[in-house]
Amino acid sequence: MDQADTAVVGRIAPSPTGRMHLGNVYAALAAWLGARASGGVVRLRIEDIDRPRVVADADRWIMDDLAWLGLDWDGPVVYQSQREGLYRQAMEHLEGLSVEEVAASLGPAGGAETGDSGDGSKQDVQPLIYPCFCSRADIRAASAPNEGDGFILYPGTCRGLDRALAQERVREGRRHAWRIAVPGEGRPGSVCRFDDAVYGAQTFDLPHALGDVVVVRSDGIVSYQLAVSVDDLEMGVNQVVRGRDLLRSTGIQLWIRQGLQAGAGGDFKQAQPVSWAHLPLVDGADGRRLSKRFGSLDLGTLRDRGSSPQQVVGLCAWLLGLVPRAEPVEAASLVERFEWSAVAADRQDRVVDEELLSVLA
Repeated sequence: MDQADTAVVGRIAPSPTGRMHLGNVYAALAAWLGARASGGVVRLRIEDIDRPRVVADADRWIMDDLAWLGLDWDGPVVYQSQREGLYRQAMEHLEGLSVEEVAASLGPAGGAETGDSGDGSKQDVQPLIYPCFCSRADIRAASAPNEGDGFILYPGTCRGLDRALAQERVREGRRHAWRIAVPGEGRPGSVCRFDDAVYGAQTFDLPHALGDVVVVRSDGIVSYQLAVSVDDLEMGVNQVVRGRDLLRSTGIQLWIRQGLQAGAGGDFKQAQPVSWAHLPLVDGADGRRLSKRFGSLDLGTLRDRGSSPQQVVGLCAWLLGLVPRAEPVEAASLVERFEWSAVAADRQDRVVDEELLSVLA
């Protein structure tokens, strides 16, 4: 392969649901540095597929704030809302596959012939995509959240529904979502493993840790899990940087990616492996994650208060473990000193309190 084939392609992928806050800047800075320190490129993607949550003009605020911080990007800005045809194409491909076909495409480590249980017996083929008619109340009543992140595991109610009956309900217009099936316990492909630049080796048992997640919601909106999997593949992204709350999601996204590359009609045959880096979260002094929903230290407020971009970057660089003190610094000056090992040296979630915020005054 030549240099172009192996170049790092990172991405900054904000949701335009409000102004960027310190937690967003911290993650964006890490993503930008992760690519630039390797001589790679940075793509900007506006994740506006969930239109009811989009705030008017938030995309422009985000781009203005990134430019103010000195975090540039390469190529045109990509909007998820303009890629719905691509997501439909991906769904059509996935609908034509079975769980067994995708597992087989993983090779000897994860695959078996379609319909082969691995022990010489034959089992019914499980469609990769199936309709789910359960309400949220139904799912909550039949499930228990996993410890730590509150992720609710789908109990699989509609997975075993008679296919003819399921198709009849869809034709009748019954409200439904679409789910992607994962291999059953102990079946080929049921365990996902990957290395994370911050948290090290990761292993997720898909049926126990994630289950069959929604890929198209009952209101017709494509889910985050499917949209980002399609986008990263189509855009050639091979370095993903984001918060540790999405470590679990990486397991299902790798399964979706495998489905998109499997079968004769796979659209992403030449996709490169992805390097993953999940960051400790940034919390407020009250222990809650910094969030746009709580209006936590957004850049509009900080800029109105007179904070400089160097002060904001310096604070975020300190939170990442890249500098010894939270002092003003230019983003570009951090490129040569950036190393993932510095971030990985402290995996505890960060806390931003009033004393720390005084550096932005």
